[in-house]
Amino acid sequence: MEVYALVGPSGTGKSHKAMQVALEYGIDTVIDDGLLIKDGKKLAGFSAKRELTSMQAVRRAIFTDKQHAAIVKAELERINPEKILILGTSVKMVEKITKALSLSEPAKVINIEDISTELEIIKAKKMRKEYGKHVIPLPTIEIKKDFPNYFIDPLQYFFKKKGMHKIGEKSIVRPRFNMLGKLLISENVIEQFTKAVAEKIPQIKQVYKVNINMTDEGVAIGVEIKALYGVNLRQVAEEFQKATIELVEHLAGLNVLHVNVRIKSLHV
Repeated sequence: MEVYALVGPSGTGKSHKAMQVALEYGIDTVIDDGLLIKDGKKLAGFSAKRELTSMQAVRRAIFTDKQHAAIVKAELERINPEKILILGTSVKMVEKITKALSLSEPAKVINIEDISTELEIIKAKKMRKEYGKHVIPLPTIEIKKDFPNYFIDPLQYFFKKKGMHKIGEKSIVRPRFNMLGKLLISENVIEQFTKAVAEKIPQIKQVYKVNINMTDEGVAIGVEIKALYGVNLRQVAEEFQKATIELVEHLAGLNVLHVNVRIKSLHV
């Protein structure tokens, strides 16, 4: 397995440039902040951006937790990629990661200054320092479960090289250790979203009750409704479920675990 390293100080845009570097060198597997990523999908690991302090985040990123390291090592052995790209703030950090995962030392080290302009690095630092925003080289749908109850913004990218076009998605998060303040979304807000969806479906005549359960993994919603007699109740329930999930995840940025619909009565 040939190891490549992308190195640069924290906040200089390494995660933002990771997919570009991977495509440039024909790499489909990346290790970034505790995550093992292949072809835009998370295979194993735990994101350092979920840690409560920056020190804990560093420890997570360099795999000091033996159980965490073992999980990623096992998955690496299973997929056995020809090449792998490791992101780190320094060569020393990358070497700690390779040692923890029993990988060889980097065959090639790419510095962020070699692939980013001075202006790009300044912009990246500003986004990190002033807004606390971090990029994860994964589509939003891939990290929803790792960041429940977080606001997550998708970031599409387009890359072109020698006639080859690449379109993908990254995600922007604000880690707990770098928040400007705490944001809480009350259960009442989710309930109002749910009722708003019901009002737009003619076959639903009344919402009796909405139960909201907020957990570390996301939000679970239970709804009791009155439906119009003579319609396909299953289709109505499925339409309501889908629309509720889309609205809550889009407007609140929360991971919806499920929406359980109970049809309590019929409107004749």
